[in-house]
Amino acid sequence: MTDVVVIGAGQAGLSASYFLRRRDVDHVVLDANDAPGGAWLHRWPSLRMRTVHGIHELPGMPFEQPAPEERANEAIPSYFARYERLFDLPVIRPVNVLQVVDDGSLLKVETSDGVWTTRGLINATGTWRRPFWPYYPGQETFRGRQLHTADYQGPAEFAGKRVVVVGGGASATQLLMELAPLAAETRWVTRHEPVWREGPFTEEYGRWVVGMVDERVRQGLIPRSVVSVTGLALNDQTRAAIASGLLDRKPMFERITPSGVQWASGERFDADVILWATGFRHDLDHLAPLHLRSAGGGIQVDGTRVVADPRIHLVGYGPSASTIGANRAGRSAVRELLRHLEAVPAG
Repeated sequence: MTDVVVIGAGQAGLSASYFLRRRDVDHVVLDANDAPGGAWLHRWPSLRMRTVHGIHELPGMPFEQPAPEERANEAIPSYFARYERLFDLPVIRPVNVLQVVDDGSLLKVETSDGVWTTRGLINATGTWRRPFWPYYPGQETFRGRQLHTADYQGPAEFAGKRVVVVGGGASATQLLMELAPLAAETRWVTRHEPVWREGPFTEEYGRWVVGMVDERVRQGLIPRSVVSVTGLALNDQTRAAIASGLLDRKPMFERITPSGVQWASGERFDADVILWATGFRHDLDHLAPLHLRSAGGGIQVDGTRVVADPRIHLVGYGPSASTIGANRAGRSAVRELLRHLEAVPAG
């Protein structure tokens, strides 16, 4: 038995482990990846540090900004690896968590590498393993290629292709701007009219965004995407793409045809590729046996604590689903979980 099991060794999981280590708490961190880096290991190879925004250092170790052209899927995993070594964090990998079940006063974490019994659980699994694919009529008839952001490897594979990019987030606009110079023709479609945000991301604005997301998870609703609250950032690159007509958004098509997509008006676009930049869902299926979801579809969380079971904290979920939010969530989750465990006798 161990006092605390942390699931996931991304930003939130490493932050939680750091604060557990500082408190001399017996714990393990179970990570499904083969190497350090969390979701950053899986980012597309063409993503460079110059286009990565908002990377916040982990607690206790500065993040020295890499060269602008360094690959994000190498630079940030390297930082995570150094961090794990520096603080001798008890990360075990690769371990796939299959399910977590209630075992009286304890929790049993069943994995591909055995069973851990624990008094408390900090879940930091993020979203990368749960890409969201919406369904539209005719999708199965499309003769071209369909892929998700999670499968994107770079712009070269779109050379000479007619491409539809679906999605209203930052990934959709970044990938569209990256592949468009090589593609034969592109279309950008979203469910909602994009909202462009000018000005700096101030601390006051950040608090407002966190408050908007926090309000939903406190009610047990499914967290909204960040872009639905913040809008899309206007910078020199996006302004130029708007002016050129590249980021000329079209509403969602009504159906997919064997040769492309079709709108309700009858307008068609013949396509070779549909790129679904439609986001991810929280990777929480392993918690299903605990029946934590509320009637609103989400898990009701107060801060990081699961309201239905104070032995469980979710970090990187809802308002803590950002690099700076994950750090703070790791600290507060450890503080509150240990307070609960101290009040409940072991065994």
